[in-house]
Amino acid sequence: MDINLDKSLWLPTSKKEVEQLGWSDIDVILFTGDAYIDHPSFGAAVIGRVLEHEGLRVAIVPQPNWKDDLRDFKKLGKPNLFFAVTGGNMDSMVNHYTAGKRKRHNDAYTPGGRSGQRPDYATITYSKILKELYPEVPIVIGGIEASLRRVTHYDYWSDKLMPSILVDTQADLLFYGMGEKSILEFARLVKRGIPINTLTSIPQTVFLVDENESYATKKNWDELELASHETCLLDKKEYARNFMHIEEESNKMEAKKLIQRIGNKKIVVNPPWPTFKENEIDRIYDLPYTRLPHPRYHNKETIPAYEMIRHSINIHRGCFGGCTFCTISAHQGKFIASRSEKSVLKEVEQVTQMPDFKGYISDLGGPSANMYKMKGIHEEICKKCKRPSCIFPTVCKNLDVSHKPMLDLYRKVRQHPKVKKAFIGSGIRYDMILEKTRDEEVNQVNKEYLREVIKHHVSGRLKVAPEHSSDEVLKFMRKPSFKLFEELNEEFKKINEEENLNQQLIPYFISSHPGSKSEDMADLAIKTKQMNFKLEQVQDFTPTPMTLATVVYYSGYHPYTMEKIYTAKNKHDKENQRKFFFWYKNEFRNSIKNDLERKGRSDLVKKLFKK
Repeated sequence: MDINLDKSLWLPTSKKEVEQLGWSDIDVILFTGDAYIDHPSFGAAVIGRVLEHEGLRVAIVPQPNWKDDLRDFKKLGKPNLFFAVTGGNMDSMVNHYTAGKRKRHNDAYTPGGRSGQRPDYATITYSKILKELYPEVPIVIGGIEASLRRVTHYDYWSDKLMPSILVDTQADLLFYGMGEKSILEFARLVKRGIPINTLTSIPQTVFLVDENESYATKKNWDELELASHETCLLDKKEYARNFMHIEEESNKMEAKKLIQRIGNKKIVVNPPWPTFKENEIDRIYDLPYTRLPHPRYHNKETIPAYEMIRHSINIHRGCFGGCTFCTISAHQGKFIASRSEKSVLKEVEQVTQMPDFKGYISDLGGPSANMYKMKGIHEEICKKCKRPSCIFPTVCKNLDVSHKPMLDLYRKVRQHPKVKKAFIGSGIRYDMILEKTRDEEVNQVNKEYLREVIKHHVSGRLKVAPEHSSDEVLKFMRKPSFKLFEELNEEFKKINEEENLNQQLIPYFISSHPGSKSEDMADLAIKTKQMNFKLEQVQDFTPTPMTLATVVYYSGYHPYTMEKIYTAKNKHDKENQRKFFFWYKNEFRNSIKNDLERKGRSDLVKKLFKK
C-alpha cells in the first residue's frame, strides 16, 4: 500500500519531529491513552487539529509509559500554554475489564490490539504524573473518561462512589462533552495571558473552587445546587436524586449551572454551549486530517479500532434516544449537530482517494444511524422541554422524523463512481422509521428509507437493538415495545422477498439490566425462539458512570420515582440471566428448567422447550 510517510503531515510525537518542523518550543502538549491516529473519529486528533488551526504549535504523546523513569512525560519538556490529557476514545476501565470484571486481553486502540499500554484510570494517572513533574504548568482534562466523571459518580470496578475526577487529577479545568469550542476559547484566553484561575465562565467546563471563593460567571446562568459528595456517600436516595437533576440539565437547551460541594471546596459545572450549527461542525471535519495512523506505527501490527473506521464517515453527532444504559447523550448531547451534505460528500471523495480504498465505505452514520438533520419543528417548544428522550415513551409530535435528508445523501454517495457500496454500520432506531406521523409524505419517505437501507446499504446483515422483549423492562430502558421489533422483522422479510435478497436481521440484547428478572429473560428466549433467532449479539449490562441504569444498579432506586428496582448484581444471578440467550445449548437446559420451576414458572419451561 502506497502511504505518504512524511511525518510533517501529522502533529509531532517526538523531540526529533519537533526539531524537523523547525520549532524551538511547543504551545500545547496532548497526552492520550490511544495510539495516535489522525482521523476525525479520534478525539485527541480532532482537538490537536482544532488548536493547530488556531495557529498553535501542538504536539501529541500517545500511550506514554507510566511505569518506567517517565521519559515519555519529559521528552518534550514544558509547553508554553498547557498540558491537555485524555484517557482516550473509551473510558479506560471499560476498555480494560469485562462486565464480569475480568481483565480483557486486548485493546482495540493499540497496535496489534495489545493490552497493558495504558493504566487503569488513565486520565488520573497521567495528570498526577504531569502535576508532579511540572507543578507550575496548567493541566486540562477531557474526553469521555473525564466527561462522565465530572461530578460524584459510581465506579463499578472499585464498587464505590468517587468524587469528581477533578479532585483526583488536580487538573485546573475539565472540558465535558465534545470539547472543541471550550478548548479553543480557553486557548485564546490563555494565549492572551489571562490567568487560568480566572477562566471560570467558559461554557461546558468544570472547575474546583474554595467553598466561599467568589468567581466570574455569566449573569444569565441560573444555579442549581446538588447534594454534596459527602451526602451522596451517606444517602443513596440523595445520590439518585442528584442524577435526575444532572440528566434534566444535560437535556435542556437553556441549562442551569450545577454546584456540588466536596469538603471545603465546590465543583462548578457550567452549562453547555448551544448545539453546533452546520458550518461549525463542518469546520471540524474539514480540517486536514491524514486519516492515517502516525508513521511511528509503520511496519507495526495494525490498530484494530482504525481498521474498523478507516473508510467510515460520521455524518452527525448527538442522540435523542435517551436510553438508560447509554452515555451518548451525557457526552455528545441530546440535540443533533449535522454536517452539510457538501462536507460529507467532500469526505467521501477523500476516502475514495485513499490508496487502500476498494470501493466500500464501512459506515455512513453517527451514534444512531438515522438521526441526521432531525430536530424540533418549533424550537420554542424544545427550549421549554426537559424530556431525556425525544422518542420515548412516544415519538414527540414536535420532532421532525423525516428521513428525506438521509435518503438524498445516501443516493448521492451511492452514485459516486468509485463507491461500490456504502454500508450503514451504526445502529438504526426503527421506532422512528415505523412511526405513523400525521404527514403521509413523511410516512412514505420513511418507508422508502427502510427499503433503501435494506436494498443498498446492508452487508447481508442489518443490526438493530431491541435490547429486551419484556415491555416492562423496555419501558425502564426507554426503548419501544417489542411489538415494534416484530413489525420490523416482518417488514424486513417482506422487503427481502420483494427485492430477491437473502439477508439477516441481527438483534442486540442485554441481560442483567436493572428491572430484568429471570422470568423476563425466559420471555426473551421464548419470543426470539418463536421468531427463529439464535442470538449472537448479546451482552451483560456493564454499569458505566453517568447513566440512569448505573445509578439504579448502585442505589437500588429509580431517580425519577424513588421506586425500588431489582437488579441482578452477584455473579450467580448475572450468569443465570445470561444463559437464557443460549437456551438451545444442552449445558444450560437443566439449569434453566430448575431456575424457572423454583420460581413456580413451569409454564415458561413448557413454552421454551416444547418441540
